[in-house]
Amino acid sequence: MAKEIDQKIKGKIESSERILIASHVRPDADAAGSLLGLGLGFIDAGKKVQMVLKDGVGKFRYLPKSDLITPLPKGPVDMVIVVDCSDPNRVGDILDGYDKPDLVVDHHKTNLEFGTFNVVEPEQVATAAILFDHMPSWGLSFTPEIATCLLSGIVGDTIGFRTSNVKSDVMRKAAALMDLGADLGNIYREELILKSFKEVHYWGCGLVRVERADGLVWTSLTLADREKVGYAGNDDADLVNVLSSVKEAEIALIFIEQPQNEVKVSWRARPGLDVSGIAFEFGGGGHAAAAGADISGNLEDVKQRVIIETKKLLEQQNQ
Repeated sequence: MAKEIDQKIKGKIESSERILIASHVRPDADAAGSLLGLGLGFIDAGKKVQMVLKDGVGKFRYLPKSDLITPLPKGPVDMVIVVDCSDPNRVGDILDGYDKPDLVVDHHKTNLEFGTFNVVEPEQVATAAILFDHMPSWGLSFTPEIATCLLSGIVGDTIGFRTSNVKSDVMRKAAALMDLGADLGNIYREELILKSFKEVHYWGCGLVRVERADGLVWTSLTLADREKVGYAGNDDADLVNVLSSVKEAEIALIFIEQPQNEVKVSWRARPGLDVSGIAFEFGGGGHAAAAGADISGNLEDVKQRVIIETKKLLEQQNQ
């Protein structure tokens, strides 16, 4: 069945001259890397490609040809693709006016399979890993630039090969991408080590209000924090990964205040726990160990609701 679907996808690609690729708001390394890796593959195949992220490329400017990413699509296209996105709402409004996606490629277990073709493989560590497996079947080849983008996605979503779902096959894919020209050392530094002064200052705003109780560790970042330090993003600058390193934390949460009475919530769970379901209940999604949701309401109310429900979840899963 998988080979048959790959052949149909290949046929759609071959018959399409203008291709639009999009991913989710507040892109992470897998979103940006998958978008660029696939997009550059299409460009090398002679296609006219638009690569679109509503919030822009952000800190992933180190990726090759990242300047090709735009915040809005223009004009008609023959094929629409969404990568690393479980829900069409997570793309934002950039696909308004276009038909439903022809192809969705994703690894989130909460994916709604909203495309004509859906290559959804929750067992994979990253969407970039799925693309590594399927791009040759779609008639696309790898270059050092494409390999760099795909390896960045894998490194980002595994936090440098540290997540519990990293098996030997993931390391073999990483090695193959290195053999194709990806520089693992540079990707690791750019993605996981280097932080701007503003990002570190922003972390400080959240770290001074860290709390813990009943196996949970959490903090929040406000719009005022962002303005105070001059941080241009609308995310947590990966502070949630710092919280998840707290030994006493079975589940780490971070609440990031957004404009228009909305709060972005991120969960990180220890191996053996599953936070994807609670994220889905709050209108989001994700993986067992890492999930998120955008929740309407003021910061304090959202914090209270989410913490209560997450404590209940932890009690149930520890029974």
